Amino acid sequence: MKIYYEDSMPYATEFFAELGECQVFSHKTIDADTLIDADVLLTRSTTKVNQALLEKNDRLQFVGTATAGTDHVDKAYLASKGIPFTSAGGCNAVAVAEYVLSAIFVMAERLNWQVADKTVGIVGAGHVGTVLSNVLSVLGIQHKLCDPPLKDAGDPREMVTMDDIMSCDVISLHVPFVADGPYPTLDLFGAARLSQLSEKQLLINACRGEVINNKEALALFKQGKKLNLVLDVWDKEPNIETELVPYTALATAHIAGHTIEGKARGTEMLYFALCKQLGVKPTKQLSDYLPIAANSQKSLPDTENFWDVIKYLVLDVYDISVDDKHFKEKHDGAESFRYIRKHYPIRREFSAMTVNAGNSVHSKAIYGLGFLAPN
Repeated sequence: MKIYYEDSMPYATEFFAELGECQVFSHKTIDADTLIDADVLLTRSTTKVNQALLEKNDRLQFVGTATAGTDHVDKAYLASKGIPFTSAGGCNAVAVAEYVLSAIFVMAERLNWQVADKTVGIVGAGHVGTVLSNVLSVLGIQHKLCDPPLKDAGDPREMVTMDDIMSCDVISLHVPFVADGPYPTLDLFGAARLSQLSEKQLLINACRGEVINNKEALALFKQGKKLNLVLDVWDKEPNIETELVPYTALATAHIAGHTIEGKARGTEMLYFALCKQLGVKPTKQLSDYLPIAANSQKSLPDTENFWDVIKYLVLDVYDISVDDKHFKEKHDGAESFRYIRKHYPIRREFSAMTVNAGNSVHSKAIYGLGFLAPN
């Protein structure tokens, strides 16, 4: 069995070598001739999986993407050929939730907010929205969920309308890209909704670039509209609306989910799925390969204030303002966007860090966020 995997999949050789002959490829050079003898194709979002790529292959048994998003895969074509497909939905949910939390703390300082007084509106209650809801619950931050498709499907959680969401202090978007149908997300925030936002609100997009109309956002900024906009995803990546970048409060290169854990979790999920497809018992797991994080031993700051403690720990692990500064200094077009995203530095999740909370009254929240207690 020949297993082709994209070079940006961490630990792919370690996971898949025992299942077949592994061949690594780059999304820049992969073509139909290369894949003519592939039995298994494993990718990330930079490889477009479609008829053009697979038309010369008549032996493919399995296709997987080690990402939550699947926009780069022609699922209808795979289904027409009877080729099983799986994605890694939820692999980066923790990383994205931690990204959002970092953005909230950084912006709270800039806007002179008391986080405890604010309400977060979560649009999209799937993998990421659910993890973010759990994180906010651990911290006691008020929040609301909005997901009409899930509500219609019988989700028992309390859901609010978009009108309710528009009154929240923070609005965080976690929906898939849906162009049409009863609940489209394309241009969910166009000129009309963006105009409703006040300069005291915060809008975060870490899902799909098309959910916020970037051209209309830029036009509003040019007209003098004041918005607090945090963008990790952009319309027409990597050919983004470069002129919009300096207007944003925080800007990053589609890296919200790019922790070591998030990316490697995607590889692990495909490994489990392929083992199931082949009827093979899995023998490996992610913890076998994850390295110990640098500076993984954390101590609490010299303060009893709950929010100061949490903010210190969150930003000590991941401070979004560092990525924002780098992006705004280095981005000047499509190639730089690709480069910044491709060469994103090592980032770890809270779960890679050990915190000695001692007898702190805040220990329940600290460990609830995923930080480890000392052995």
